[in-house]
Amino acid sequence: MKQPHANSPVSDQNMPPRRTLRIALVTESYPPEVNGVANSVARVVEGLRARRHAVQLVRPRQGDQDVEIQQEGFHEVLTKGTPIPGYANLRMGLPAGRSLARLWTIRPPDLVHIATEGPLGWSALRAAIKLKLPMCSDFRTNFHAYSQFYGIGWLHKPIMAYLRNFHNQCLCTMVPTDALRQQLDADGFRPLAVVARGVDTQLFSPAKRSACLRAQWGVRDGDVVVLHVGRLAPEKNLNVLLQAFHGLQCTQPRAHLVVVGDGPMRKDMQARCPQAIFAGFRAGEDLAAHYASSDLFLFPSLTETYGNVTPEAMASGLAVVAFNDAAAAQLIDNQVNGAVAPKGDVSVFLQLAKDLAFDHELRRRLGACARETALGLGWDNVVRKIEDVYVSTMAQADTPWLMPAWAQAQPSKVA
Repeated sequence: MKQPHANSPVSDQNMPPRRTLRIALVTESYPPEVNGVANSVARVVEGLRARRHAVQLVRPRQGDQDVEIQQEGFHEVLTKGTPIPGYANLRMGLPAGRSLARLWTIRPPDLVHIATEGPLGWSALRAAIKLKLPMCSDFRTNFHAYSQFYGIGWLHKPIMAYLRNFHNQCLCTMVPTDALRQQLDADGFRPLAVVARGVDTQLFSPAKRSACLRAQWGVRDGDVVVLHVGRLAPEKNLNVLLQAFHGLQCTQPRAHLVVVGDGPMRKDMQARCPQAIFAGFRAGEDLAAHYASSDLFLFPSLTETYGNVTPEAMASGLAVVAFNDAAAAQLIDNQVNGAVAPKGDVSVFLQLAKDLAFDHELRRRLGACARETALGLGWDNVVRKIEDVYVSTMAQADTPWLMPAWAQAQPSKVA
């Protein structure tokens, strides 16, 4: 069975004794926003605090009622933000370089961790460069891959150049899969460290299956519930989702499609598949119940850096049908703990969806194995690897002959 990439940038045997670190973690997205970045960053923050590190969380203010939380070992810094067009519930941060430079001059963190590459992340990068603070980053979103779906494919090269310039000014960039590491390495990104994402196997569990919820969906004995969770947007390959559902209805005419999430394609999808249940955004126990109360998870996206919904579905005991890409490529052995089609091969994806919708016993077996795989994806292990990256990054910054050019140059002006 496939397991998450085991390599960490520095082995525990070579590490100096652990000490409490002051981490400034900068992100454009954080709960109560509902998306993979927000959820995973929140779990990293929780994990760092559990390991007794002090975390300064820098994020955009999410509304007039949003207030900074000040607790022992945890300090929020709220910056200006603006709504993202097409996503009323999401905001991106605006540049805050001068404020961050002043803040970090008064009390410098041991390390700056930039989780997102937007305007706030860029200004944090410039502030850290000015103050010569050690930095690491996450490669979170395939902006370069998304560009083709919004009529700006001609921006692919400039976007890649921006991302490469952004991440290569950090001492390390964390990526969730080895396949992505190889792709980015070929595009000139370095240095890179593979740190897989985790999943909450207590929250996402087959035990959360709800007969009441299935009854609300109109499900009867023998019916199959097909689930999709994610942003309803062009880059998610949702035409293939609808094709697959309509195709499997040939053998399972009483199948149900439940779509969790929202986005600019919702109205179009509702028009094309009026019998589907569009549940909107769900979170926490409610989301866990939607996973566990379904029977088959279809995820046709080809633009994920990871795709947190894949391990969430696996932890919930669902058989997953996906393309051999991102988290699915890393976690799924075909016909052992899920089903993967060759990347971009729509005909195979459609056939796998039809076969699994028809074969209850195969779905049950794959789902049980998927749950076993997910049990090895705990966030404790992930946070330990992130901690290793922090210590390695700080060691590089403390070694003059390993310092990057930006750390040895004169401070540049911070916007």
